[in-house]
Amino acid sequence: MDVAKYLSRIGSVAPAARTLDALRSLHLCHLLSVPFEDLTVHSGGAVQLQLPLLYDKIVNQRRGGFCFENNGLFSWLLRKLGFQITLLSAQVKSPITGCYGPPFDHLVLMVNIEGQRWLCDVGFGVPGFSVPLSLETSAVQEQGHRVYRIREGLGMHFLEWQKEENRGADGEWTEIYKFTFEPRCLEDFTEMCQYHQSSPCSVFFCKSLCTVLKPSGRLTYIGRRLITVTFPTVETKGRVETTTRELKDEEITGVLAEQFGIVLKSPLIPKDETITLPPIIA
Repeated sequence: MDVAKYLSRIGSVAPAARTLDALRSLHLCHLLSVPFEDLTVHSGGAVQLQLPLLYDKIVNQRRGGFCFENNGLFSWLLRKLGFQITLLSAQVKSPITGCYGPPFDHLVLMVNIEGQRWLCDVGFGVPGFSVPLSLETSAVQEQGHRVYRIREGLGMHFLEWQKEENRGADGEWTEIYKFTFEPRCLEDFTEMCQYHQSSPCSVFFCKSLCTVLKPSGRLTYIGRRLITVTFPTVETKGRVETTTRELKDEEITGVLAEQFGIVLKSPLIPKDETITLPPIIA
């Protein structure tokens, strides 16, 4: 790894010390620079989890990736910078079925700074958090217009958030994913990485997508749509605003290059199919 080149890719510099502020800055810079995307799956390629390949894709080719790629490579950067990192397995809760995915469904990071543990995740998309969340409390953690909490129960930790319309002491909490603190290695996620590239039950197989955080909101490409989300402002009277633009096939390549900085080596086949519901296991 060329650490300086990686840091330049995300618009950052080497921190003077391994502090929480440094971790927060690196986390946010990564989200603002590296898209969450599955376009390899839809342009004739295959995602592989060897770190040199991830580095070449994300840094040299200026691409993005899904959780195994973005968080896998980010963990390597943090280790090179001297942070204490543990890879964790998470299970994402489906908004369609209300059920959790299997173990190794999602890769997240735990970073220990001066005895305090922090959850990092630069590979989730929506409704991911912008800066690390404390794993030392179950209290509400506010980030801009969103609030999160990490609840513990039944030997698991549950990441939850309140949707904008539900914010408040009596607001409903929505579960995002659950995880344990058992240390993992990147190779443990190989099988699920293959699953997400080949299963009609996976969003990554069914939809060509690319999304990136912006200072004012989020920009997302799915299939033949470009979706712009603007975070609440005084002008929007505290509301999240969403606009959708329908794309022609011949426009997509230009949109990916101009809006996300992504140039693919092979033609993209746009895809936006309905996700097949997985079998419910009692």
